[in-house]
Amino acid sequence: MDMEFEALIIGRFQPFHYGHLHAVKYVLEREGGLYIGVGSALEAYTKRNPFTFAERFRMIVSTLREEGIDSSRYYIFPIPDSDIHTTWVSIVETIVPPFKRVYSNDPLTRSLMRRSGYEVRHIPLYQRKIFSGEEFRRRVVAGEEWSELIPAPVKEILIREGLIERLVELWRDDKSEA
Repeated sequence: MDMEFEALIIGRFQPFHYGHLHAVKYVLEREGGLYIGVGSALEAYTKRNPFTFAERFRMIVSTLREEGIDSSRYYIFPIPDSDIHTTWVSIVETIVPPFKRVYSNDPLTRSLMRRSGYEVRHIPLYQRKIFSGEEFRRRVVAGEEWSELIPAPVKEILIREGLIERLVELWRDDKSEA
């Protein structure tokens, strides 16, 4: 791995939408390379995390390829959750090669990383009320227009792999909170 990889961004990417794309581009404008951590990597088929790590990996790679972002500028890693917050950073450190900076707007991620000695930087939100995984999932379940929220490669994957149907079924069949 190249020494210019000093930055990490972590997201659930459920799915990878325009807000995520904006965040990745923002970081890559400031960094030589980027580690992308796909959070909640072991959770799938739930209302909050409907897509698998592999599905989200394909969404990210296909979108960044279409955007003309050289694949040598990023590496993608699965990041599992931990019920014990004090161990989560060490789990990340065992999976991701050494990094110095973390780009995140999530308060818990920011706090845990800062307490572990990492420089934490904010990412300007891109039309957050529109571009969020929660809004995407809400629209799909409500039968509203959703394709404007996501890049074309993500839409293609969602349709081709039957993931929209999965999402609707999860909401119909699962009475747990999103």
